[in-house]
Amino acid sequence: MRKLALHWQILIGMAAGVLFGVVASQIGGADFVKDWIKPFGTIFINSLKLIAVPLIFASLVKGISDLKDISKLSKMGGRTILIYLGTTLTAVLVGLLLVNIIGPGKGLEESTRDKLMADFAGDAGEKIKAATAQTEAGPLQALIDLVPSNLFHSLTDNGSMLQVIFFAIFFAIGLILIDPKKAKPVKDFFDGANEVILKLIDLIMLAAPYGVFALLAALVVESPSADLFFALIKYSLCVLLGLSILIFGIYPLLVKSYTGFSYSRFFQGISPAQLLAFSTSSSAATLPVTMERVEEHLGVDEEVTSFVLPIGATINMDGTSLYQAMAAVFIAQAFGMDLTLGQQVGIVSTATLASIGAAAVPGAGMVMLVIVLGQAGIPEAGLALIFAVDRPLDMCRTVANVTGDATVAMLVGKSVDKLHEPRERKLDDYYKPEE
Repeated sequence: MRKLALHWQILIGMAAGVLFGVVASQIGGADFVKDWIKPFGTIFINSLKLIAVPLIFASLVKGISDLKDISKLSKMGGRTILIYLGTTLTAVLVGLLLVNIIGPGKGLEESTRDKLMADFAGDAGEKIKAATAQTEAGPLQALIDLVPSNLFHSLTDNGSMLQVIFFAIFFAIGLILIDPKKAKPVKDFFDGANEVILKLIDLIMLAAPYGVFALLAALVVESPSADLFFALIKYSLCVLLGLSILIFGIYPLLVKSYTGFSYSRFFQGISPAQLLAFSTSSSAATLPVTMERVEEHLGVDEEVTSFVLPIGATINMDGTSLYQAMAAVFIAQAFGMDLTLGQQVGIVSTATLASIGAAAVPGAGMVMLVIVLGQAGIPEAGLALIFAVDRPLDMCRTVANVTGDATVAMLVGKSVDKLHEPRERKLDDYYKPEE
């Protein structure tokens, strides 16, 4: 018998958790859920937080060290990274704009909000105290905080993730600059470490249905409110709207305005890669098809695609960044938290930089969201609110990621005069997704 797909398992776990929570509330079993069920959800959340720092560090060092030659950063490399950061920043801003305008997490009953806020009053008080101290600091304090004085201290605190990202980039650049023979053992270590961490994520995700069951059951008995689930539907539609703006608006507009390619030519060229991205939820798995489509059907020289697209599969996660920004604000709204401008600026910077280290595999974006939530002072337990719809949204996010990679490849190709008329192809059979 064929094993049920993970996303269906998570959906079943969520539904079972809600049902169990409702029944427990009706028969007076709320204390049982809090004492014997909720801890397993907490363990699941902690396991995601546990893997976050090593995932960021190993993935960043591997991705940047793959450049091999630091001189490439002077022209094509520099343009590639800048454009990738630009599109990622744009995606985050689009997400924040939409989620603040639509407010999918707003509308919870006041009693529910009060109870949720009471449960997290201690954490909120600590964040308020930290925010007060931040306002009393100098105007360049944020820049000072970016550079750690003690790496090992930063590695022990998910709230210091920007410092970890800074050191990982700094370390990877140093790895490129030294003798390749001496760098090889170090690079091999991080390549292997990255593979191990990805496997650990796979193992953690096996427990996702049970973790979601425990978290949702506890959430229902602690906050028995139906409006929370209507907000979840609203949130999903909000994310899809944001991704649609990226895929069908911003990306083709950039291509048309800078390269002259029409909307139809662009989507005709990249659509097979988009379909594969949707079915696999993995930019890495789609990479061979993406490279072939961009070279043969969008006319970008192989010299550009072989450099730009592999880097993009590692560091360019526009759809993931948009989702992280929207998810963070949605969870904050669901908990009745009003994020300050400074906190939302923090979400912009954290989501943009954290996306660089997001592995190009299903489920990694959820790990990155834990980092964004921690940085903004939003309760990580709110992760359970969006787990049920994460898998289908992940499929759509990957389409945005792959489309963004192709867009940047065309822009870089045009800027270095490596964009030509696409070569005609007669057979497309091998573009079909794997069975």
